[in-house]
Amino acid sequence: MSAATLTPATLPADARVTWWRVVRAEWIKFRSLRSSLIMLAAVVLVFAGLGLGFSAFLAGTTVDPGAPAPPGGPSSLDPLGASLGGVNLAQLLIGTVGVLLTAGEYSTGMIRSSLAAVPSRWPVLAGKVTVLAGVSLALLVPTVLLTFLGGQAVLGDRGISLADDGVLRAVLGTAGYLAGVGVLGLALGALLRTTAGALTSVVALLLVLPGLSSLLPDSWSDAVSPYLPSNAGQAFTSISANPDLLSPGAGLAVFLGWLVVLIGAAAVLLRRRDA
Repeated sequence: MSAATLTPATLPADARVTWWRVVRAEWIKFRSLRSSLIMLAAVVLVFAGLGLGFSAFLAGTTVDPGAPAPPGGPSSLDPLGASLGGVNLAQLLIGTVGVLLTAGEYSTGMIRSSLAAVPSRWPVLAGKVTVLAGVSLALLVPTVLLTFLGGQAVLGDRGISLADDGVLRAVLGTAGYLAGVGVLGLALGALLRTTAGALTSVVALLLVLPGLSSLLPDSWSDAVSPYLPSNAGQAFTSISANPDLLSPGAGLAVFLGWLVVLIGAAAVLLRRRDA
């Protein structure tokens, strides 16, 4: 009886790691995770539901524009803020999606397989950012637009139009802000490698630090508060003038700066640390 002869498997000549193959692999992993799809569906439902609900509340009251909103709602009740009021809760949900994409892989050990397949490592992180940002924008741009239009239809004569000064920028900026928060959560997940730690950091950056900054002396608060991620985002997602916020262009630049710094730090540590 002769021993069976084993022949090594041969790979196709073009079997090499490319950018698009990494992105495709990350897309397959993303759509295969039920938690990602459920959380994205929750983002859409929460944003649309709260936006339409706040618009109906404003339409059914005689409250003056700019008056305080109900708990959990926008900072003030105006036609734009009411219809986009779901952003406060939606940002936490999409930030969680980003955290789970990276920290979740470390908790399951799948990250070792990903890095073994892509030895240079950084394309794995870049592929995750590309997939999350692309899917988020494709989903959120129509969601935000339709919620705004639905909210203004509910408001009737008290509503505003996309053609009004700054409105289209604020509406599209809201979709971009939410997508950016997802990327922020992804970067924090890659940096901290633990789901609990990354989620805590997301909440602290978006909600806790802005509240704490208001307790600082005015000179310190004015120097710090406008540059926090959520306040920078508010600068380009609103149309009302606020002396405590940056200009829309400066707010966008600061928010993107946060993303670049966090993703850059995550890429550096990904190359230097063991999986």
